Amino acid sequence: MAPIHVDESAGSDETGKGTPEQPYQTLAFALYSHPEEKFLSRKDASGTYEEPTQSALKKAKKGADGIEKKRKKAEELAEREAKEQAAARERKEKRLEESKKIVLQENPSLPAATKAKIGKLAPLRSKRVKVSGWVHRLRDQKEIIFVVLRDGTGFLQCILSGQVAQTYDALTLTLESTIEVIGTLKTVPEGQTAPGGHELVVDYWKVLGASPGGEDAFTNRLNEKSDPSIQADLRHLVLRGETASATLKLRSALLNAFRQTLGDHDLLEVTPPCLVQTQVEGGATLFKLDYYGQPAFLTQSSQLYLETCLPSLGDVFCVQESFRAENSHTRRHLSEYTHLEAELAFITFDDLMTHLESVICETVNKLLQDPASAALIKQLNPTFTPPERPFLRLSYVDAIKWLNDHDIKHEAEDEQGNVIKDEQGNPVMVEHKVGDDIAEAAERRMTDILARPVFLHGFPAELKAFYMKKIPKEPGSGGPTFTESCDLLMPGVGEIVGGSMRIADEEELLAAYKREGIDPAPYYWFTDQRKYGTSEHGGYGLGVERFLAWLAKRYTVRECSLYPRWPGRATP
Repeated sequence: MAPIHVDESAGSDETGKGTPEQPYQTLAFALYSHPEEKFLSRKDASGTYEEPTQSALKKAKKGADGIEKKRKKAEELAEREAKEQAAARERKEKRLEESKKIVLQENPSLPAATKAKIGKLAPLRSKRVKVSGWVHRLRDQKEIIFVVLRDGTGFLQCILSGQVAQTYDALTLTLESTIEVIGTLKTVPEGQTAPGGHELVVDYWKVLGASPGGEDAFTNRLNEKSDPSIQADLRHLVLRGETASATLKLRSALLNAFRQTLGDHDLLEVTPPCLVQTQVEGGATLFKLDYYGQPAFLTQSSQLYLETCLPSLGDVFCVQESFRAENSHTRRHLSEYTHLEAELAFITFDDLMTHLESVICETVNKLLQDPASAALIKQLNPTFTPPERPFLRLSYVDAIKWLNDHDIKHEAEDEQGNVIKDEQGNPVMVEHKVGDDIAEAAERRMTDILARPVFLHGFPAELKAFYMKKIPKEPGSGGPTFTESCDLLMPGVGEIVGGSMRIADEEELLAAYKREGIDPAPYYWFTDQRKYGTSEHGGYGLGVERFLAWLAKRYTVRECSLYPRWPGRATP
């Protein structure tokens, strides 16, 4: 037989085979594995293989004996563990069989239970209550089962002990099962904590809908490490998580606070249509559809309809879905988003920005003054501080200068809008100039450096929609025509509001249609607003998901929508 090779430097006792190509690392393991063979050993690859000395073999024999002892010990341990596991399985099966004989019955001598939602339990402490919900957390501790129940209004710790914890349903209970629990609501002992400051000592309960265990268990389908695409597919399950549900609860509170604030400012809520036959922000981002044989679109904005309300309803707002067929996958873009829009009559551009600033600050203050929404903000964004007034007002021209002064450049593009690259394939970076559409990255970086809300205003007309009011030029002055338009930028998110004064003159509006190549015929009703008693007016659109992302410090607006839609994603 060929001798067994040992290389103390490059060998391996785990993967080695004792050959010159795959030697062992230790003589002890070689002797243990091949007690009757001859051995050749070397210190490292620079040496030559030689027969080990007698003293080395003697030392290796002790090591081999030690390995054998360890093997036997491990074997005994494995055998003992196998027996213990078998015994545990047998005990569990016996316990399960015995548990089937236990039938819980509600004690009729106890006071009748009051049915309540978890969020309304505080006044019912020391009383017997009935609550239904989903098993959010589950812990079996000796003879006691701790269940944290969730019903959408809050969380409740339930304690099952004695016979209540010995039923078959108790021993097979799984996460996300729905159950009904009845018991006495008690304040938690001093030094202990529980959601709401109380816990339910259960005397009767039942399963309403069991959730599967094993391979199809909830935590096997979805957990924190799940791939984002899986989380998107299972959005309906993601919503059950504490962060996702808290975000959506805060969204609800935010919309309610906005409505209250806008009502305080005498704005009336209206509901414009989503199916339209006109464009607002350019034809390239329209979702087109056949409407009984006629071309129609999903709305980009309700602004034009809001303007028609001013003569009869006064200042108005809406909370409506808007749609943009924009193939953008950034963390702040959605194909469908909630658009809070408003229109106000008889105002100036300065009035518009002041109004916006007031609405945002008052809305945030309402949220912070309400204990429930304040707790949600603290949970999601512990370091949040409300914005200070006045907001910084920075003109577009001054912003261009600021970006260049701070060496914030943008990618150069050719006439077709393609990025120009150098010989190494890297984008060519150039300074900003008046007329450029400030890129999202540069805009956000500027806002993060300034670290405060910024009204960026006075954009060139070529960069903005046809309906925006233009700032008159001085006689004989050249350069671009600017507009009474603004974007409100927030740190960490960027633009959350876009607003402007609107063209009030009929002839100027007709010229804008012509310049943009828009057929004025479908816009007759919009043009009539200038024909039958025009007024200086303006408005804005606020992206609710972006605002919420700023408020709750969410990385992407996709977290701020119930079922977000982006290019390629329309399920579930």
